[in-house]
Amino acid sequence: MDPAKETTDAALVGWLNAAIEEAEKSWAEGGIPIGAVIGAPDGSIVARGHNERVQSGDPTAHAEIACIRHAGRRRDWSRLTLVSTLSPCIMCTGAVVLYRFGRVVVGEHQTFLGAEDLLCDSGIAVDVLEDPRCIALMERLQREKPDLWAEDIGS
Repeated sequence: MDPAKETTDAALVGWLNAAIEEAEKSWAEGGIPIGAVIGAPDGSIVARGHNERVQSGDPTAHAEIACIRHAGRRRDWSRLTLVSTLSPCIMCTGAVVLYRFGRVVVGEHQTFLGAEDLLCDSGIAVDVLEDPRCIALMERLQREKPDLWAEDIGS
């Protein structure tokens, strides 16, 4: 079995809940409500991150990139799962492909369809959950802060 898929449903639920907590943290800070975590085959969380583009003024400070930075230098990327509340954009997908993650779990891709085809074409397993909480986060952003949506990924 693929090591990146050797996790339990309970671990996946925990990872998604942690990613949503990160997204909510970003929203509370006035930022874009996107969160990410990196999970290990034993179910533990290796790293967490959230979008800090607004807070830091750094256009590359997406949740997935922040999470990868927090994970630090590693040699076991292919055994890890990246969980993001939103489908990763092309920049974040590039980082996932570069480090050869084994799996990406997407909270939702209704509001924004990232570069999932590139992930699949690169041999990375992709699972899309369409979690209602993740959808609600992005719909709230679009409704309450349309300027941030347009500035980041909605244009």
